[in-house]
Amino acid sequence: MKEFETIVGLEVHVELKTESKIFCSCPTKFGGAPNAHICEVCAGLPGALPRLNRKVLDYAVMTSLALNCEVTRQSRFDRKNYFYPDLPKGYQISQLYAPIGRNGFMDIDVSGNPKRIRIHELHMEDDAGKLIHDEAENCTKIDFSRCGVPLLEIVTEPDFRSSEEVVSFLEALRTMLKFIGVSDCKMQEGSLRADVNLSVRKIGDEILGTRTEMKNLSSFRAVAKAIEYESSRQWEIVRSGGTIDRETRRWDEETEASFSMRKKEDAAEYKYFPEPDLPVLHIGDEKIDELRSVLPELPAEKKRRYIEELKLPEYDAGILTANKEIAVLFERTMTICGDPKEASNWIMVDLMKLLNDTGTLPEELTIRPDSLGEIIVMVKEGKVSRASGKEILKAAFTEGSIPSEYADQNDLWLISDENVLGEVIDKVLEENVKARDEYFAGKTKNFQFLLGQAMRMTKGKADPTALRKVLEERLTHKDP
Repeated sequence: MKEFETIVGLEVHVELKTESKIFCSCPTKFGGAPNAHICEVCAGLPGALPRLNRKVLDYAVMTSLALNCEVTRQSRFDRKNYFYPDLPKGYQISQLYAPIGRNGFMDIDVSGNPKRIRIHELHMEDDAGKLIHDEAENCTKIDFSRCGVPLLEIVTEPDFRSSEEVVSFLEALRTMLKFIGVSDCKMQEGSLRADVNLSVRKIGDEILGTRTEMKNLSSFRAVAKAIEYESSRQWEIVRSGGTIDRETRRWDEETEASFSMRKKEDAAEYKYFPEPDLPVLHIGDEKIDELRSVLPELPAEKKRRYIEELKLPEYDAGILTANKEIAVLFERTMTICGDPKEASNWIMVDLMKLLNDTGTLPEELTIRPDSLGEIIVMVKEGKVSRASGKEILKAAFTEGSIPSEYADQNDLWLISDENVLGEVIDKVLEENVKARDEYFAGKTKNFQFLLGQAMRMTKGKADPTALRKVLEERLTHKDP
């Protein structure tokens, strides 16, 4: 029996998908030469004045609504003062006293069990720069291009009890953020990063233990491994009578261990005070209603609709709503072919295989939105075989081929003309007299043999239904 439980709270940093930074017009484009995207505002030069990017505020309110938060009607910015090489201003513009969103929640599914995760707050802030440790030159370089990139920080309550719950939440959060279009959530580019606050306590205790923080975990695997390692590390210290230090720890993915970086700062050490260069934000009901109206159907709502209205199995609905791109493709495909289950089957079996085989992410899909629906219609109407449909899908997936044009170019259309098929059947019966006569004598299983010979003669291009019909007609009398 387990002796202890793990208590986890998250601080999730989400980079917003805006073209310019939060307080200036510098581009937010990822990559490029070091220090290429900076100006006097994000570089913190004396006399430079910030101006809030309105799109950042809109995205912050939309995310607050999607997370069931109370939107703060009079929100403001604060200066979070601390000194670090990648922070040229000597402070970060954040929100301590009046964050944009408070008291929200997100419902998640953990191995079939529902759980509600409370959201303590959501606030806007600007990002810092990036330190680059150059071992070859034995120095540390600074790239300020990321300074001023707009962030949302989503702070949860300490509601998690396992790494599985944390990963389930982060997956659901990433999906939701992509659905509403506020972030691309590319963890490999730092668009979604998580700080893990973790403590342990003996099962049955009410008082929380001393927590540590592991910062900037940028993959779900790293999050899970870090939580499992740090839980075990802390419990071994506690059970042996030791004391946990409140500190910031670094997670090393190569050694899969955490290492102490510094003793944990608190709010007093950061020295917050109101940002004097930015006015208070007054957010009225009209603005909130406007942004609520543009929110798309959220993943949980979409999944519920697929189950209740489209009668899809829960598993299918979960897969189809796990990625925005897949959900969009499914709905377009379903509209064209008129068959939700068939659209789901093609996506979950054939399309997913292509994604896995090629290492393609759903957001990298380049297939025409209408192609899969057109292929399904072609198969359902007997114009191409199921095997040819799969071939056409592969061409549409890898080359962007248009289904009908590919079928023309590769002679994949099924033969359904009964006159043409009649000629084929006549030839088969002439070449297989013994099988034909045995059929007339009562050996009815020869029907399948003759059908197979006809299909072989057409090289598999005959419409099976039409071919069977013609053969049955020919075999109703003894003089074909």
